Amino acid sequence: MAISTEKLGYILQNFVTTTAEVQGAALVTPDGLPLATNLPGSMDEERVSAMSAAMLSLGERIGVELVRGAIDRIYVEGEEGFSILTSCGQDAVFLVLANRSAKQGVLLLEIKRAVSELRQVLNIP
Repeated sequence: MAISTEKLGYILQNFVTTTAEVQGAALVTPDGLPLATNLPGSMDEERVSAMSAAMLSLGERIGVELVRGAIDRIYVEGEEGFSILTSCGQDAVFLVLANRSAKQGVLLLEIKRAVSELRQVLNIP
């Protein structure tokens, strides 16, 4: 069954525009290919997708080496804000870019909601 990139794009657009302090989002494959993106204009979607895949790969390796089990979320905090990479099944990863002022609890709840919608479109139980 073909993936509806239009529906995925709509979900990302809705997430970015309705979630406070979110600057962008992307859904990428573990290989680093973009499935759908809604990123700030200055960001290259292919580069962001490749970096997301690299973060996922490293996170999975750390999880194994430190005996933490399967990785559900990778969280990077910088001076300008947060990058949160969340598993969306075996074939996709959801990246969220948020401002420093984002309320982390609310943001994580909204990410969980968006992942649920994305999984439905990707036909992931």
